[in-house]
Amino acid sequence: MDRVKTVKKASVALIKPIKKITRKMGNRISEENPEAAVPEKRLSDRDIALANVEHEKRLSFIKAWEDSEKTKAQNKAQKKLAELDSWENSKKASVEAKLKEIEEDYEKKKAEYAEKMKNMVAQIHKQAEEKRAIVQARRGEDVLEVQEKAAKYRATGYAPKKFLGCFPS
Repeated sequence: MDRVKTVKKASVALIKPIKKITRKMGNRISEENPEAAVPEKRLSDRDIALANVEHEKRLSFIKAWEDSEKTKAQNKAQKKLAELDSWENSKKASVEAKLKEIEEDYEKKKAEYAEKMKNMVAQIHKQAEEKRAIVQARRGEDVLEVQEKAAKYRATGYAPKKFLGCFPS
């Protein structure tokens, strides 16, 4: 929790330029005691180094915060994309299932219609066979009738009145 507060403070806080810090530290050198200037200068160098470290620390916190926020944004986008892919796949599956159902119904109706057509062909064939049988029976009857008439004509000795239909007798 402290790190989060520190990162937030670091992101909000203004970064002081290092030049301003060195100027302020440079004013500490006293003109009264030139010997004291050396320790003051060392102290100011130390303060400058500490300020630089503090500045680098702030920059690293800002960089960490920036990376963290970028990662959050990427993860959020990735999650949304995954949800979108899932939604798309479920909708596709639904449509494909509906299409498959329609195709199955079509195949079923096609099979039923083919069965009806086969039944109709069988019925037509049956009717044709019945008509052939009737024609064959009638032909047999006609041949028998002609044979009976021919036998009658032979027995009586009379010739038929019509011979070959086109020649009058």
